[in-house]
Amino acid sequence: MATLLISDLHLHPGAPAITEGFLHWLEVRARGADALYILGDFFEAWIGDDLLDLVGVDPTGNADLAAHIAKALRRLADAGTAIYLMHGNRDFLLGERFAREAGATLLPDPSLIRLGDTPVLLMHGDSLCTRDTAYQDFRAQARDPQWQEQVLSMPIQERIAMARQLREQSGEANSNKAEDIMDVTPEEVVETMATHGVTTLIHGHTHRPAVHDLEVDGQPARRIVLGDWQPGQGWEIVVEDDGEPKLKAC
Repeated sequence: MATLLISDLHLHPGAPAITEGFLHWLEVRARGADALYILGDFFEAWIGDDLLDLVGVDPTGNADLAAHIAKALRRLADAGTAIYLMHGNRDFLLGERFAREAGATLLPDPSLIRLGDTPVLLMHGDSLCTRDTAYQDFRAQARDPQWQEQVLSMPIQERIAMARQLREQSGEANSNKAEDIMDVTPEEVVETMATHGVTTLIHGHTHRPAVHDLEVDGQPARRIVLGDWQPGQGWEIVVEDDGEPKLKAC
């Protein structure tokens, strides 16, 4: 029995090998786990839970993919694994309907949990990248309930076009940013961990899998970063009976 954590799969119809790899991982690796935490950017984009109304008629294939993934997660949940979903910067409109169909619970960002006897802070990780001020401005807007309500009231085809435009703009903007700007701000990491009283932080977002040793309030601490999934390889954190998080390629 184990707890598993993953993030940054960026599932979309144009990357079938990643989808197939994840579904295989669910059946072989996650089956029998106590809990599965998905720490954001599970989907490359999410335009609202009413996407599920387009199953069978969505020419992009996103609706059919979403329904297929929800059913696979539901099978895992029905077998006894608790599933938790955290929003990322790509799928911040994931809602209760998808979570319900997937047998999952939506998790706030950040969330404080216990792994064994250790309090651990879980985050997607984008809020830690404070040097990217343009992105932080967008993040604040995208998390605003009024803005989300306005977007979700738009016709679904307009939202599909909007999501495509945002991805294109994000790719163009990121290509012109220095690498360190898109990584976490070390001072923000320490302040966040101190605020929550933890010495272990787990997050994704940066696509830079690693275990970083640091110091928080005079105590040894660590920041464990999940990697993004690619065809043929994913990243997981496994926590078994000893309560020790282990970062692994999978």
